[in-house]
Amino acid sequence: MKKIVIFFMMFVAQTFVAQINEPIQADRPDQTETPAIVPRGMFQVETGFTFQKNDEISKTNTLPTVLWKYGVNENFELRLITEFISERIDENTQEGLAPIFIGFKVKLAEEKGIVPKTSFIAHIGLPNAASPKYKTDFYAPEFRFVMQHTLSNKLSLSYNLGAEWDGFSAEPTFIYTLTSGFSLTNKIGFYIESFGFAPQKDIANHSFDGGITYLINDNFMLDLSSGFGITKNAPKNYFAIGFSFRI
Repeated sequence: MKKIVIFFMMFVAQTFVAQINEPIQADRPDQTETPAIVPRGMFQVETGFTFQKNDEISKTNTLPTVLWKYGVNENFELRLITEFISERIDENTQEGLAPIFIGFKVKLAEEKGIVPKTSFIAHIGLPNAASPKYKTDFYAPEFRFVMQHTLSNKLSLSYNLGAEWDGFSAEPTFIYTLTSGFSLTNKIGFYIESFGFAPQKDIANHSFDGGITYLINDNFMLDLSSGFGITKNAPKNYFAIGFSFRI
C-alpha cells in the first residue's frame, strides 16, 4: 500500500511539473490571440493599461483591461474579460465598467505540415453587467478562428479571422489580424502586426503595431507595445503596458 501511495504522489508531481515547464503564452499584447490553451487546472491572468488617441480631440484609455482564464483540460479553457474605460472628448470625460464578456477557447487542430495550430474563441458580452453609461441594448457575441505556423525555432506566423457585434445593432464587424513573432532570446520576444476592422455597412479601418515581451519566469511575463492607424478612420495611435501570470 505504501508503495502505491508513493507511486501516486510521484505521478502527480511529475504531471504538475510537466504542466508548468512550458513557458506562459498570453493573448496580449498584440491583437492576435494565441491558439495555446492554459494548462489544465491552472488559472491565468492577463492585464494591461492602454492609452489610445482616437483623433485630435478624443482619447480612450483602458485602466485596466483584464482577461481571466482557467484551463479545464488540454483542449478547453474558460474565459472572462473585464475592462474599465475612461473616455475624453474635448473637456468632457466619461468612465466606467464596459460590459463583461464570458466565453471559451477550444483547440481544433495541432500544427502538422501546412495545417496551422488552430483554436476557436467565442465570447458574449452581457448587456447589464456594466456601468449605466456603457450598457448595451442586446447581448454582444464575438468569435475568432486563431491560427499559428512555426517557421523556425525562433520565428512564428499567426493570424486571426472573426467577427463581433456591438450590442446595439445586428450588423457585424469583421476582424483580421496578421502577426510575425520572433524570439530574440529565451526570455525576450518581439512582434510586428497588422490588423483591421471591417463593419458591414462602413469603411474598414487598418492599423499597424509592434511590441516586446520579457519572460520573468515560466509563469510571469511583462509586455510593452505601441501602434498607429494606417487609414484615416483608424485610431491615431496607442501605447500599452501590461503583464501576465498563471498559478
